[in-house]
Amino acid sequence: MQIIFGVIFHFIGGFASGSFYIPYKKVKGWAWESYWIVGGLFSWLIVPPLAAWLTIPGFTEIIRHTPAAVLTMTYFFGLLWGIGGLTYGLGVRYLGVSLGSSIILGLCSVFGAIIPSVYYDFYPKAGKDSLTMMLNSQWGQMVLLGLLVCVIGIVICGRAGALKSRELEKERSVADIEFKIGLGLFVAIISGVLSACFAFGIDAGKEMANEANLIWKSSHPGQGEFLFQNNVTYIIILWGGLTTNLVWCMILNARNKTFGDYSNPKTPLLKNYIFSALAGTTWFLQFFFYGMGESKLGNGASSWILHMAFIILIANVWGLLLKEWKGVSKKTLSVVLVGILTIILSILIVGYGNSIK
Repeated sequence: MQIIFGVIFHFIGGFASGSFYIPYKKVKGWAWESYWIVGGLFSWLIVPPLAAWLTIPGFTEIIRHTPAAVLTMTYFFGLLWGIGGLTYGLGVRYLGVSLGSSIILGLCSVFGAIIPSVYYDFYPKAGKDSLTMMLNSQWGQMVLLGLLVCVIGIVICGRAGALKSRELEKERSVADIEFKIGLGLFVAIISGVLSACFAFGIDAGKEMANEANLIWKSSHPGQGEFLFQNNVTYIIILWGGLTTNLVWCMILNARNKTFGDYSNPKTPLLKNYIFSALAGTTWFLQFFFYGMGESKLGNGASSWILHMAFIILIANVWGLLLKEWKGVSKKTLSVVLVGILTIILSILIVGYGNSIK
């Protein structure tokens, strides 16, 4: 029963993450930078402390008594992750929900597994697996095989994107006017690499999570680990993400002269704010359900892989419903389906490798 609930929670979290961009498509008359930062204010500034307030009594005291060095490193990784989040939005904008999410999340899986292991080769840490350890173990070799398969899947998806780009050049519709394969792949690679910094941020701020865990255990003896202990850490990480995105969006507002979007009476202002807020809130909800799923499955690495698989599946279902591949040939559609299935296969291989660890 534990496993069933764990899978259900991960599905809900994956659904939230794979669906968050959809409300943005209902925003009318605003530039991308305008609705992105309005949604981001909910994702990174408003909802995280509200979630902490609901789940961690005295979370502000935990932050106040945390050493400045810990807060600084947590915030720094949030800044880097913020660039990854920013380019995720751009990647989806230029590649579509289906192709953009598949490539970015595939790259995130690859770098999220490789970067920490390489780091721990140079700076060993108890309980952390280095690349050398992975190369010399059966489970590690399986994980690396899965990552290789993931790269192959990403290459196949990139090929599908190139085919789509050529076909749309012949008959480009208004709905697909922003599809840009070269720029989209570039920002997708940046996003995939830097999105892995979120995990470093959680690790850097572990002292805050441990304190929240101790406080909860003192009033709930014998009930295991605190389900929402990372909610206090998310606040600092997401401040970093907010900083990066706010600076860039303000630059775009100034460059594109779109500051007027926020009060333009010619646009459906109330609906635009509501849909942007809904998108931002939906994005954050993935963390609630990811934590719940991990607590039930009891394996962080396997939980992450399952979470990624569900996000890719949901994003591609949305891609089909939104007809992002409308007008392309059967050959192109079959290529992207093979690429997506290859990425999902790679995630399952990585998950199996972690399960036999």
